[in-house]
Amino acid sequence: MAKIALLLLKLFGWQIVGELPKEKKYVVIFAPHTSNWDFVIFLLVKIVFKLKLVFIGKHTLFIGPLGWLLRKLGGLPIERSSRHDMVDFIVSEFKQSDEMIFGLSPEGTRKYLDHWKSGFYHIAYKANIPVLCAFLDHSKKQSGFGPLFYLSKDKYFDLEKISKFYSDKIGMKPENFSKSVFK
Repeated sequence: MAKIALLLLKLFGWQIVGELPKEKKYVVIFAPHTSNWDFVIFLLVKIVFKLKLVFIGKHTLFIGPLGWLLRKLGGLPIERSSRHDMVDFIVSEFKQSDEMIFGLSPEGTRKYLDHWKSGFYHIAYKANIPVLCAFLDHSKKQSGFGPLFYLSKDKYFDLEKISKFYSDKIGMKPENFSKSVFK
C-alpha cells in the first residue's frame, strides 16, 4: 500500500520531505488545509510513512464505503453540532496508551477563519506530549513533516514558534489559510 501511495504522490508531482520522530506519543497538526485535496495528499503521506494515526472527522463523511475506509485509516466520526469533551477524551486515550499519534488540522475547516482552533494545543499540553508539524506546500509540491515542538507554559509563545514554521507554506487556495492565532 505504501508503494502505491508513494507512486501516486510522484505521479501528481509531489515530493515528501522530513521524517517522523522517534517519540511514541504526539499530536500531529496538518496545515494549510484549504481544499479537499489537502486531505487526500495528507492521507497518501500517512500511508507512505505507515503512520498509525488517529484522526477525527465530520460524522457525515463516515457513511457507506467512504466511512468504512476512513475508519480503517484511523478516523473517528464526531458530531460537530454538539459539544463533546473531545479534548479530555483524547487526553485520557493518550494517558491509557503506550503509543498514540493523534492528528488534526488546527484550522478545523477548509474555509478561512480569523484564528486556529486550540484543541490540538490543549490536548498536547494536558497529555504532556509534543506537537509535530505536518505540512503541504502547493507552491513547491512538497508535503511532509517539520519540527517537533515541546510546549512551554505560554501558549502564545508556542503558537508563535509553530506559526513561523507555517509562514512560508502555501495552500491550494491561499486565501483560505486561516490565521495561526488563538481566540
